[in-house]
Amino acid sequence: MLRLCSLLVLIASPVFAATVTGIPRVVDGDTLVVANTRVRLFGIDAPEAKQSCKTTQGVRWACGQAATAELQRLAGRGVRCSGHEQDRYGRLIAICRAGGRDLNAEMVARGAAFAYRRYALDYVGQEERARRAGLGIWQGEARRPAAVRAATKVQAPPGNCAIKGNISKRGRLYHLPGTGSYAATRINTAKGERWFCTEAAAKAAGWRRAGG
Repeated sequence: MLRLCSLLVLIASPVFAATVTGIPRVVDGDTLVVANTRVRLFGIDAPEAKQSCKTTQGVRWACGQAATAELQRLAGRGVRCSGHEQDRYGRLIAICRAGGRDLNAEMVARGAAFAYRRYALDYVGQEERARRAGLGIWQGEARRPAAVRAATKVQAPPGNCAIKGNISKRGRLYHLPGTGSYAATRINTAKGERWFCTEAAAKAAGWRRAGG
C-alpha cells in the first residue's frame, strides 16, 4: 500500500513548480525579474519594448513603453508569482498577483497587452472588453507582438545573393529561398558562414545543398 501511495504522489506532482515574491524589476510589458528569477507572464503578450502603435487618427505612439510603464505601476509595490513550467529561455511562466489582483488579467483589461491565444484563452474576455472600449492598443492599429518578433528575425540578403551558406553539425550546407529551413537559418559571418549568389558558387566553395 505504501508503494502504491508513493506512486500516486509522484504522478500527481507537477514536474516543475515555483512561487517567487518580492519587488520586481520590470523588463517589459510581460516580463519581470523577481528574487533573481526571470518571469514571463502567462497567457498574455505585450507590445515589444520598442514597438509603436497607431491611433485611428494615424498618430504613432510608443505602445511598448506604455505597456512597460503600466506593468511597473501595477507591480511596483511587490508581487507574488506562481507557475509550474519554464519556457525555452528558462523563464518561469507565471500568474503574478499584487494586492489580490491578477496582473496578467489587468494588463489585458487595460489594453496594455494582448491575450496570447496561441498558448492560452484565459484572458480573451478581458481582451474583448478592452477592444470594445478602445483602450490602449485598441485605440487604433497595433501589430501582434509575435508578428513583430518574427519580422525582426528575417535577415535581408546582400543584394541578389540570397542563398544562405550555413555551417552546422551536418557540415557546410546551403539553403535556397523558399525551402523548408531557409527562414529559420541565420547567417553568422563571424563563424565563417556566408551568402551565395548562385548554387554553382556555393558548390564551388565546398557547400552542399541542404536536404540533398
